[in-house]
Amino acid sequence: MGKRVSYPVEVKLKAIEMRLAGVPIKEVMETLQIRNYTQLKTWMRWHRNGESYRLAQPVGQTYTPRKGAHSQDTPSKLEAENRYLKQQIEVLKKYKELEREWYQKLY
Repeated sequence: MGKRVSYPVEVKLKAIEMRLAGVPIKEVMETLQIRNYTQLKTWMRWHRNGESYRLAQPVGQTYTPRKGAHSQDTPSKLEAENRYLKQQIEVLKKYKELEREWYQKLY
């Protein structure tokens, strides 16, 4: 089984916006680098059902009425943000390495 992927709320909202504008699922997935089309369908279902608060919930955690994403404590919010920023740094490092290799091949 693969690793769980956490998508930022901004990506989820952009995907929903693109689908509402009539952009095909495959194109949305390629543009926003979403791995699984069922994930996109889930976000759309939440949007249709007025459950937009669920877009902010962490991966693997279900929403409970008294413990929704809006009541998440500050340390766990900071941990999630820290994880997200570390992922961004890793992606940038990989990009820089690929760019460096590409540049060396040219010259």
